Order: sequence, then structure tokens, then C-alpha cells
Amino acid sequence: MPPLRSRKRPICSRRLILLTREEFVFTIGYNGPLAVIDKQAMKKYGKLSTKELAEKGLFRSAYASAVYSKNDSEIKFVLDVFNNTDKTAGEIAYSQDIKLSDSERAATDRLFGLTLLDVKRSIII
Repeated sequence: MPPLRSRKRPICSRRLILLTREEFVFTIGYNGPLAVIDKQAMKKYGKLSTKELAEKGLFRSAYASAVYSKNDSEIKFVLDVFNNTDKTAGEIAYSQDIKLSDSERAATDRLFGLTLLDVKRSIII
């Protein structure tokens, strides 16, 4: 009898498929239940850290990376780099506490166009 091979994906088709960090960071929108992902940007910048993304000026991706990591110090770093480089959008005011308040978090989510949704599938374009 041949050895059993382990499956990479469970047989159950109803499980929630979570986005990887790279997919979440380079999601450019949603089409119903699908996350639409920028393939070229993911391939070029997908392995960069939050800090490296912010320093390259990819603020939306850097912010999404910080949110994905659930690290408030990374979020503060992205906001500091943004405040020091982009003077056209105005400075983002936030408290100096380590943890962002809910209203500060909602404001920065809106600024960077980040929406947290439960996504079952993704499409890479």
C-alpha cells in the first residue's frame, strides 16, 4: 500500500481562507467576497518589512503591514515617517501613548484607505 500523502488544504470547503501578509498588504480593493490583489507590487515589494515599505514611500502598504502585525509601535512608525515626508496631506495628529485610540485608528484607516473585511477568496491581477 502506498504511503498516505498529507494534503496542503483541508477537504472541508467551508473553511475561512485568511489572506497572507503579502496578500493583505497589496489588496487594492474588493469585488464582493473577493480581495483584489496587485500581483506586480506583491512580487516586487512583498518581502519588505513595514519599515522598508514606509521608507520607500509605500505608505498604504506599510500601514496595512503594521495593522496586519497588530503592532502599534509599527503603526506609530509609519505615521511618523508619513508626517515627516508628506506635507500636502497635513500632519496626522495622534496621542503619544503606545496604543492608538479607536478614533485615531479609524481616522488613519480612512486616510490610508484600509478596510478590514472577512474575505473568503482572493483574485490576483
